[in-house]
Amino acid sequence: MSISTLKNLRQYLHQNPEIAGEESATAEKISAFFANLQPDQIIHNLGGNGLAFIFKGKNPGPRSLFRAELDALPIQETGEPNYKSQTNGKAHLCGHDGHMTIICGLGEKLAAQRPENGEVVLLFQPSEETGEGASRILGDPQFQQIKPDYAFALHNLPGFPLHQLVTRKGTFAAGSTGLTISLTGKTSHAAHPDAGINPAFAIAKLIQILPKLPGKLKTFALVTVIHAEIGRLAFGTSAGKGSLSLTIRAFDQNDLEGLIEMITEEAKRISSAEKLGCEFSFVESFAVSKNDPKAAEIAEGVMKVLGLDIIDKSEPFRWSEDFGLFSQSCPAYLFGLGSGENCPQLHEPTYDFPDEIIKTGVRIFEGIARKVNG
Repeated sequence: MSISTLKNLRQYLHQNPEIAGEESATAEKISAFFANLQPDQIIHNLGGNGLAFIFKGKNPGPRSLFRAELDALPIQETGEPNYKSQTNGKAHLCGHDGHMTIICGLGEKLAAQRPENGEVVLLFQPSEETGEGASRILGDPQFQQIKPDYAFALHNLPGFPLHQLVTRKGTFAAGSTGLTISLTGKTSHAAHPDAGINPAFAIAKLIQILPKLPGKLKTFALVTVIHAEIGRLAFGTSAGKGSLSLTIRAFDQNDLEGLIEMITEEAKRISSAEKLGCEFSFVESFAVSKNDPKAAEIAEGVMKVLGLDIIDKSEPFRWSEDFGLFSQSCPAYLFGLGSGENCPQLHEPTYDFPDEIIKTGVRIFEGIARKVNG
């Protein structure tokens, strides 16, 4: 199959985006593509709308897994490609359409020449953007059939030259989580605030204290206040309820977990002193994406053999990727593929995945698959 066919597939996926948890038509399109490739085994409805296609070798050997993401973003596209999103308020503005296409291209290579040893699993993961997909896949009983010895993934990176590879040993991308602290006091008349318990003072203290907590850690961590709410717009009323929402991130998984504990303890201490009820809810939790030394050696060895332009990044990326959870379950490796210095940033409404890097992605993944599985 030609690069133009893959390009058409990518543009079709771009035109028909589905957000986290809704990816059924995308999964059907991918299934239809693989029907002609006759994989040895197919797993449907993996962790939701997820799919896995397995290509088996003649001899026993390791199992390698290559992952792409099915979901788009709930953002209106404002760019004007001739294959612009046809779904209002939803668009592939992170490049998952391109990542899927690269894995489809790898499927073609494996169909044309099966691996010698072990198995190669091509995984299409749902709900990456919300940080829910990886945990659902790892928790699905069907995952035991494809539990890998190695897992690999890439992410396109605007701001880096086309085709340049961005590598890193150890942490590649931060772990993060969203946290909402809900405080409950007692509503009263605004003329008699002493008759109630207003959470405003506690929230003011938390806003000042919590962002400073990362200073207690040795490695990079960050607490960002993203939303605060106290009562409602009623001038005769002293508020009885309030909430504070934060994004917490760190380069080290233990630091991330320690920081969450510090925040919750501090919130409990302040709310208790203010006689407030305190509840916590977590959303969009992403594990730290940590590159395994052995998996890195395999992937980076292939990149060098292919003679590609490689840059080793000194610092991890501050954003998070749901692939991080795979790195806790097996030796894993995530790398970046440059999508152009002038490419709009990820999640920007004019972003569009550059089709010219599809071939580069396929070449690297095929090289890794042949290295691991012969």
